[in-house]
Formats: sequence, C-alpha cells, structure tokens
Amino acid sequence: MVTGKLPNELLEEVVLKYITHRRDDIIAGAAVGLDNALVDLGDNVAILSTDPITGAVKDIGKLAVHVSCNDVSASGGTPIGILMTILVPPEASHEDIERIMKDAGETARELDVEIIGGHTEVTDAVNKVVISTTVIGKIKKDKIQSLDKIRIGDKVLMTKSTGLEGTSILLNDFEDYFSDKMEIAKIKEGQDYGRHLSVVEEGKIGGQVGLNYMHDITEGGVLGAAWEANMAIKKGLKLYKNSIPITEVTRELCEILDINPLRLISSGSMLMIANNEQLEVLERELEESGIKLSVIGEVIDEGIYLDNDGSMEIIDPPQADELYRALAKLNGK
Repeated sequence: MVTGKLPNELLEEVVLKYITHRRDDIIAGAAVGLDNALVDLGDNVAILSTDPITGAVKDIGKLAVHVSCNDVSASGGTPIGILMTILVPPEASHEDIERIMKDAGETARELDVEIIGGHTEVTDAVNKVVISTTVIGKIKKDKIQSLDKIRIGDKVLMTKSTGLEGTSILLNDFEDYFSDKMEIAKIKEGQDYGRHLSVVEEGKIGGQVGLNYMHDITEGGVLGAAWEANMAIKKGLKLYKNSIPITEVTRELCEILDINPLRLISSGSMLMIANNEQLEVLERELEESGIKLSVIGEVIDEGIYLDNDGSMEIIDPPQADELYRALAKLNGK
C-alpha cells in the first residue's frame, strides 16, 4: 500500500462501512470531511479527535499537540485536554523522550490545554518515533455547526498559506539537502513556519461568528480538504487556483522537489465557508488578530472544480500526501 493516510474511497470500503452501531448521544461520529466526533453531554457537547504524527522528526512533540487541537477548533470549540501515546524504537534515548515532552508541554501551555494522560513505550514495532494524540474539547450545544445552513454562493475561505506544515517539516529535517539549492534566508523562513501551525485562534473566531463549516487543512493539502468539504456539506465547490495563497518559499521548495503545493500537508491553515454577512465580520476579527484570510472559491450546486484562469479541472479525491513523495525522494527510496 502507498504510504500516507488511507485514501477516502478505501477508507469507506474497508473501515467506515463496518461502523454501524449508533447511539443517540453521539451527535456526529466517523465520516469523511468531519474533523471531530461530538458527544451530547446535556447543555454542553464534548468534542473529540485523534491524530498521529508520523512524517516529521524535529518538533514532533509540538506538532502532536497542534494537530489534534486544530481539529477541535474546526468545530468552533475549545480544546481543554490531551492524551498522548508515544512509541519509540529501542535505539531512542531518554533524552529523545524528554525533548518530545518538553516541546509538547510548552505548546500545551501556549494553547491552555492540559496533557491529562497517555502512554509511553519503547518497542521494536516502530523504526522511528510515532506519537498519537487524542484531544478533548467542549462547546455549547447551541453553538454546534449546521451544515444544512450552507447555501450556494457562500464563499470558500482559507487562512494563512498553503503547505506551511510540509514546508516546515522538509526544511527542518533536510536542511543540508536544501543548503545549496535555496537562499539561507528562505530556508530559515520556511523552518520558522512551525511557529504558525495552530488554527485554534481562527477556529475560536469562526465559532463566534457562527460559521457552519470549518476544516483543518492537513494531509492532502487544500485540494484534499476541499474534496472532503464537498463530501461533508453535500454541495459542490469551485476553487480559484490563482487565489490560493502560497509563499515564495513553499513554491520554490515544491519546484525543487517536483511536488504539488496544493496537495502538501497544511496544518496551520483553516478552510472555512461563510456567507457574505459572516465574511465581513470574519475578515475584521481575523485582521485584528493578525491572521491572513483569503477568499479562494465558492459553494456551487454540485461537483468540485479548480478554476485555472477559466480552465475547469475536476479535483480528484486525495491520495497520499505530497510530503510522503518528497520524503521518498529525499531518503533515496
């Protein structure tokens, strides 16, 4: 099988179809395009999400906290606690584990999230560090998103820039490879993207504005996130290729590796859908928080397309993230 997140068609065929038992207190469960499960707790709703970190080496503790907290934020909720499972190979040292937990602890403090438990194990079942995190959040029941309120003509939005996480991982883990291919200033800029991988703030603002759909852009990049959004809202999407923000550093990196930046893992960016009234408020609130917002498309009746200067391309379902293609090249596989 191809390295990376299981393709959505295969996920539905061999995983989701076997999840058949339902409970009345589960508001939202396993489904393509939804970042979280929602559990009815009376006046409040618990938000839960889980994610592994497998493609990074440096900053893995920080990434592990961010990716799960980002998912909770996509529902407009507040992350409050996180469970961490850390699996390390026998050749790892206690200093490696300490560094992971130091980074995770600092990131949790920044996000006001408590690490409330987990499991740490040395095992020959892995050949490098693997971290899986499960985050618990909360939201008031009357603040839950309503997908059926999304209308044709609503705007598709994106915060920050595409490929932030992928750029940070590749330039941090393979700095020597790029040292004679990119300017040092650009390498340092890309490495610094790791400071911008949280979408907790934009998720909070989006929740206050009353957005009915947000999706943390992770594996599969912005095109993968758009395809999953199409599945979730049961309406079409059209993205404008030239409106999708991408930094010069990410563009240059992707050209060197011959990978598609629009399908590169992009934690740190949130896909949002807003009507015109919400957009006006959202733009103002995000600008005050120093968060860039771009209008990259619109909701249409059906289908999912990338408009490239009038040439309409069908957006295919996400396959393995471009990060894994890049890692295969850089590792000589």
